[in-house]
Amino acid sequence: MLTDTTTIRLHLPADAGQADRSYDIVVGNGVVCSVGPAIAATGARRTVVITDAAVADSHAATTAASLKSAGLEVTTLTVPSGEASKSVAALERLWNEMARLAVDRQTHVVGVGGGVVGDLSGFAAATFGRGLPVWHVPTTLVAQVDSAIGGKTGINLGAGKNLVGSFWQPRGVIADVATLATLPDREFRSGLAEVVKYGMILDPEFFDWLEANTVAILARDAAALAHVVGSSAALKADVVERDEREITGLRAVLNYGHTFAHAYETAAGYGTLLHGEAVAIGMVSAAALAQSLGRIGPDVVARQEQLLRAFDLPVAVPTGPSFAGDALLATMARDKKTVGGRLRFVLPTRIGHVELVDGIDPAAVRLIIGG
Repeated sequence: MLTDTTTIRLHLPADAGQADRSYDIVVGNGVVCSVGPAIAATGARRTVVITDAAVADSHAATTAASLKSAGLEVTTLTVPSGEASKSVAALERLWNEMARLAVDRQTHVVGVGGGVVGDLSGFAAATFGRGLPVWHVPTTLVAQVDSAIGGKTGINLGAGKNLVGSFWQPRGVIADVATLATLPDREFRSGLAEVVKYGMILDPEFFDWLEANTVAILARDAAALAHVVGSSAALKADVVERDEREITGLRAVLNYGHTFAHAYETAAGYGTLLHGEAVAIGMVSAAALAQSLGRIGPDVVARQEQLLRAFDLPVAVPTGPSFAGDALLATMARDKKTVGGRLRFVLPTRIGHVELVDGIDPAAVRLIIGG
């Protein structure tokens, strides 16, 4: 089990813009204090912290203190909490503030918060001045195990989630599991959906460990959380190293359950379903689709659902007019994994292994989503 500070090196090849794009993911208890020295070591002198209202006075303030102690100039920009901040309007406000501050290309952006802040700050960094260095200090479980790692940035449109964005790798990720102590229960459980996902797609032994340690995880035992975050981060880093931009299809496995989930989030209205809640329902839907196609048996479906229920995550597709089959299918057709109008889903063959399956009959999907 991972109990002490763990550093995971994510290796990436150099490109024309950056000589060395590899970076460290630091996981541990109290490691947020290391962000200032890490950025100062690059020769930077100025930083812009982007955060949200939920953590501005706590984790973002602690981060800013670390930066100032390391001799860095710090300006903090705060956006409203919630999915609505992943928008063109919020991004434009950040751009204008950065222009007002005369931010230059030597300024480092530091995103402090959950997945919304990470996606938004990363995209702001990727686009302002044609690219600024960005660091992530994720303070939610879903951000620590998933969204802060791998360089995906973006915002939502009314037509769908994450439709506008870019790949922009951070210079480093500081995942302090102590920040999870202040996370509301619903947010914490939401992050566990992404953790279950890693077991389902890549690591059956990790899935077994999660089944055996649900009590310690839900109690937020520090050693258990370090193992959860460190193991998940290592699994994602390995995938990103081998398929950074989803060219070979390997990285697409990380989207297990997400084609369904993004449709459910869109139908519910952004922020109604937390991302992890939608992913939990999406994984149940994906497993049901896989079973209907003869790819897995009911035992796999049952084990996954039992673990999700143990973490008190939703498993049933919501009902209501916006969840009508035609509307959900139309949203899925706009998913980034769809090619030429043909639906593609990441589907399990067993616990610990999934495959990207092309050309799924919409009628088979309709049987799963109803409506």
